[in-house]
Amino acid sequence: MIKRVGGWLALTALALAVHGYHPYAEDAEIYVPGVLKILDPTLFPANAEFFSEHAGHTLYPNLIAATVRLSHLSLAWSSFAWHVLSLFLFVIAAWNLSAALFEDERARWAGTALLSALLTLPVAGTALYLFDQYLNPRNLAAFAALLALAAVLRRQYVRTGAWLVFAAAVHPLMAAFAIAFCLWVAALDRYRPPLLGFQGLGALLPFGLTLDPPPAAYHQVALRQPSHYILRWTWYEWLGVIGPVLLFWWMARLARRRQMNNLELVSRAMIPFVLVALAASFALSVPPRFEALARLQPLRCLALAFMVLAIAGGGLLGQFVLKDRTWRWLVLFVPLCAGMFAAQRNLFPASAHIEWPWAQSRNLWAQAFDWIRLNTPPDALFALDPRHMDLPGEDETGFRARAGRSMLADAVKDKGATTMFPPLAVPWLAQVTDEDNWAQLKKEDFARLRRKYGVSWVVVQQPGPAGLACPYENSAVRVCQVN
Repeated sequence: MIKRVGGWLALTALALAVHGYHPYAEDAEIYVPGVLKILDPTLFPANAEFFSEHAGHTLYPNLIAATVRLSHLSLAWSSFAWHVLSLFLFVIAAWNLSAALFEDERARWAGTALLSALLTLPVAGTALYLFDQYLNPRNLAAFAALLALAAVLRRQYVRTGAWLVFAAAVHPLMAAFAIAFCLWVAALDRYRPPLLGFQGLGALLPFGLTLDPPPAAYHQVALRQPSHYILRWTWYEWLGVIGPVLLFWWMARLARRRQMNNLELVSRAMIPFVLVALAASFALSVPPRFEALARLQPLRCLALAFMVLAIAGGGLLGQFVLKDRTWRWLVLFVPLCAGMFAAQRNLFPASAHIEWPWAQSRNLWAQAFDWIRLNTPPDALFALDPRHMDLPGEDETGFRARAGRSMLADAVKDKGATTMFPPLAVPWLAQVTDEDNWAQLKKEDFARLRRKYGVSWVVVQQPGPAGLACPYENSAVRVCQVN
């Protein structure tokens, strides 16, 4: 057992070193402000609905905020501790599922190692990774889903239910796929029934689902979110749907010949699971009347499919190819880890690979956001380029998450929140439209934003418009007051 725990810890450290840690990046812009708002209710007096709708449907922000209060650690330290813990639990979960699929020890380690090496692999056209390089509720739901699946394969249904309840509490949407698949596996194991229409479980999700037409502005938002609409996927994203189905079909046949019952069961179950999700995606995203229901994103089930595929594929490699030949393990994992590391450095080139909680950021945008958090009033309302998270050198750093201040709606992460909650489409479109042609806006345009919305500060790229009082600037941006 000591050797096993040591292996889990080593894989956790390796995964952190390969995939990095960026606590304020990407969807952290949605989840971190929810925690900050609980810790300090005076924050975000404007536009909090762009993150609070997500926060209101999960226990995640309350869990992290409670950790901060009970531990007396800062949010930066608490988030880092939770990220490392969730990564460690994900490795343990991968081992548990691998152990349920394979009896061979090398297969178990290979399956666990392969998934650990592929954590930040993009999942087809879903805008997801297998496991994010920052703390968020999807990561917690992911390890719970794997532990639930491992338990259902051992017919430990009480334990399965407990893990699924936890997953649903932190991320209802991703948990729905795990619940559906575990029910399907249990049914297929016991009764071998015909194909189940499991996607109907999505109707139970707490996203205010309705067949009523969404606001007219919603269509303009939806057009900017191609991951929700399968007909807008690229050809190589389609391979992410077709490829796993073919691989699971092959693995099911191999497992039957080798009498690997659990591997055969999971592989056979995953094929209709993905195909029904594919059919549901067409049904929800093609007819215009169902446009707002496309946000259920049935093909997000591919996240679970990819995780299982990595564990099963790695296990088969370990048992039949790698065996006990050290050089074979090195030939597979050294280039793979190097490639994943290089991809992450390319994704966040202006930031440290691991943003330690004690270190000052070297990212110039992040430095400006840190100054804002320490030197501006909590009720300040900022305006930024609505596409600032996509700008070179910004590294998808979330303003609300890092600066802890309100801002006008952006065209990157607030767009995602709007597609999930259609009533937000009206204020989102109005604010983003008022920020159009950001690079050409002048002092008088910012004064107009102040009169209309109460904007008191702006963040502009260098050199920015003339006539603004800017108490902070660096070589990338200026932070300026609006009078």
